Amino acid sequence: MNAPVLAGRSVRGATALRGGGVRRPTPYQVFGFLFWLVVSLAYWRVPLCCDAGLDAAVVERLTADLVDPRHPVADLPGAGSPLYSPYAFAQAVAARLTGLGGWEVVRLSGPVNLLVLLTGLGRFVRMLGPRPWAPVLALAALTLLWGTRPLPGTGSLGLLPLTSGLGAPTVCALGLTLWAWALTGTRARDAGPDGRPGQVRFVGPSGLPSPVGHVLLGALYGVVLLVDPVVAVGAAAGAAALIASRRGRGRGRGRERGQGRRRGSGRGTVERRAGSVRGRVRAAVAGRWGLTALTAGAVAWSWPYYVPFGALGEGGVPAVPLGACWLALSAGLPALWLRVRRDGWRDPLVLMAGAVGAVLVAVMAVVAVMAYGWSVGGQVGRGPAVGGLVALALAPLQCAAAVELAAPRPWSAGRRLLGAVAAAGVGAGLLGAQAGAVVPRAWDPVGFPQPPGGPSYAWAAQHVGRGEVVLAEGRDTVHGLAGHGLDVVAPAVADPAVDEGERRRRLADVRAYLSPGSTGAERAAVVRRYEVRWVLLTRQREVPQGAVVVTWSERTGEVLARVGRPGPAHPRARPAATR
Repeated sequence: MNAPVLAGRSVRGATALRGGGVRRPTPYQVFGFLFWLVVSLAYWRVPLCCDAGLDAAVVERLTADLVDPRHPVADLPGAGSPLYSPYAFAQAVAARLTGLGGWEVVRLSGPVNLLVLLTGLGRFVRMLGPRPWAPVLALAALTLLWGTRPLPGTGSLGLLPLTSGLGAPTVCALGLTLWAWALTGTRARDAGPDGRPGQVRFVGPSGLPSPVGHVLLGALYGVVLLVDPVVAVGAAAGAAALIASRRGRGRGRGRERGQGRRRGSGRGTVERRAGSVRGRVRAAVAGRWGLTALTAGAVAWSWPYYVPFGALGEGGVPAVPLGACWLALSAGLPALWLRVRRDGWRDPLVLMAGAVGAVLVAVMAVVAVMAYGWSVGGQVGRGPAVGGLVALALAPLQCAAAVELAAPRPWSAGRRLLGAVAAAGVGAGLLGAQAGAVVPRAWDPVGFPQPPGGPSYAWAAQHVGRGEVVLAEGRDTVHGLAGHGLDVVAPAVADPAVDEGERRRRLADVRAYLSPGSTGAERAAVVRRYEVRWVLLTRQREVPQGAVVVTWSERTGEVLARVGRPGPAHPRARPAATR
């Protein structure tokens, strides 16, 4: 017996079948965990604002009734509201199991959304290539390489918007989209070029991936469609580009190989049989992708709360300012050009940038037409929320820059120039728009833009029974009150669950009640019509005659007053939760 065996030492190569050794964390796992920790803490320190109150209201309504929830904001039927998505349903189930309120669940959803986003980004970039530092650079590009001014609204992946809107459903939809793109690219690659089976781990009798995987992938796209229909449009365009890039490359190589064999051997019968087999394989692959699309549509149509295709929502920006994304364009377009010169126009990131960018342009054109129609009709609206779609359109450019800069040295002159542009862009984006996300105002020596923080309405909610009707104006005020389980007279934004004419009549009644020229009889009619028990007034409004001031906010100067005759409690009234 030799010495290594007697000494009990492992011989080199003996652990090859067992893996051997301790697995070290990858660079992305280390930096991704640090990023998750810092951004989660930054998100928790910023007061929830904007549409977070609406998200909390959705959780409150679903927690109260998972089968037939009321409208999230007003005492109206909630059937058909696109706010009741699988994301909100999961939040409500978590709230029921833990006993937490809507605000607490929205708070805790932020780190979960960030985890989905980070894991999806890592999987997507690894699908593009094996370079270990590419996901780390992609994370830096997606959060810093935007512009020198923050993009307004939710859904942006910039560092500053993330710290204020991390709990938004759009962030979860973006993370799920990155996962779906990664799985789509992997399955398109595993199908092999020109219909030939590729290198796969689990295959069926035909040598192709199992249809079960395509069904699960379709279900994932269906969930994205239900959570954010606008993001789902961009997700579908990116998936089609990924499939086209893999298939296109394979067809070219297959034709070259086939022509070489025909010229060299002349075995026509064998070639015809091989071509017939490839045709059947191509048909099977196309059938699997058709099954994916069919499953996505079936999941979306089978959702019991609403039909997703008619609900694009409201709250987007009327246009994408160039100052909010020009850094991504300055570094991403040269990176795409390098990939075109090396791999041709069938490069997946090139096709994805073109496809999702075209969808963004089309959606923005629709928004412009809608805005023009509203202006002609004297109405006010802002169209569908496109912040998430902007993030998807810029993601291929940002990932292209990251993958190119993760290449091993020596670099060409073009790649060195790209690295200088990207480094300058990251620095400009951090100092010009994103640094305030992680630098508190007390430690800020420069005056970086800070995340928006809205006022809390817990001071008012503690006096109002949950389900009692409050007359208030303003989008943030209405959503902040609804987040505590209170009903307001008029929803602040359009919703398919509420007839638009009814919503506008309610808004007109709110304005009439608060108008200084209204009489006591007119105000009393509004109170009786909607069973109003409370009025929340801004500091510019005078307290109406007959209203009794109960409390006020020292921060905003808003006043909560009781109106109407004391009567029986509201059928759904119970003490309101506080934040």
